Amino acid sequence: MSLGFSVNDLLPKARGGGQLRMGLCALSEDQWLQPEPDLAARAAAFAAHPEGFQETRYSGEPGRELAAMLGVKGGLLQAAQSRHEDMCLLKKFADEDFYRLIGAAVAYPTDWHPKDKMELPLAAMHAPIQGYQEQLASGVDHFMAKLKPGKIFGRCNWFIAPTGAGRWIAGNPAEEFAHVTAENAGQTLFVRSERQTLRRLPETGAILFTIGVYVEPLEEIETQNVLMLAGAIGSLLDGESERRAAHNFADALIGYSIQRERHIK
Repeated sequence: MSLGFSVNDLLPKARGGGQLRMGLCALSEDQWLQPEPDLAARAAAFAAHPEGFQETRYSGEPGRELAAMLGVKGGLLQAAQSRHEDMCLLKKFADEDFYRLIGAAVAYPTDWHPKDKMELPLAAMHAPIQGYQEQLASGVDHFMAKLKPGKIFGRCNWFIAPTGAGRWIAGNPAEEFAHVTAENAGQTLFVRSERQTLRRLPETGAILFTIGVYVEPLEEIETQNVLMLAGAIGSLLDGESERRAAHNFADALIGYSIQRERHIK
């Protein structure tokens, strides 16, 4: 299995709901990063929100290794500016058995601020995700410890957002989704998917986590994918539904999906 570079390509490979899972697949080098990045948009996003770049005293050397790997001068920020993907660096310290975030260059955040996550362990970074500690934390830590240089793995997810912008920091969901109905959901709801990859840098041993964000209005999503999303809303874990503010748009999404399904019958 490989991952594409669009919402419609990614959704069939994303978790539909229920129990959390890593859902990783192996990627080849030519499947790693988006081949046609909009570099002007990336530059504008970082210029508008310079706080998206956060570094620590541990990120300089792996950042320079990453930049050299991508054929650019500089460090982590320049590497992330040269590609479509946001980029985060993770390091395991000698007296610990888990990884911490040591650097982040994030132009298109999905409702998070890198400054709030710096130097946190992975489990603490993912604390808002219901079920992460119980269902994923140990498996993720084990995978990271065993990840070999040269191997690339990817996964994807999805969110329903009230905006088609690359950068999304949620505000008041009740207000942001208040205008959404089954009739206008195709134009007012946006499906956001993160195409995430993991690989170990061979020299420093740091792990690079990339996040490629893709966003499309619901009306541009293939019908089978719309039906999957509508079905998944009802099977999210307790707590996860609240984190995604699903009750603010669930009825509209389900109603829209019924209309789409009727249209193809």
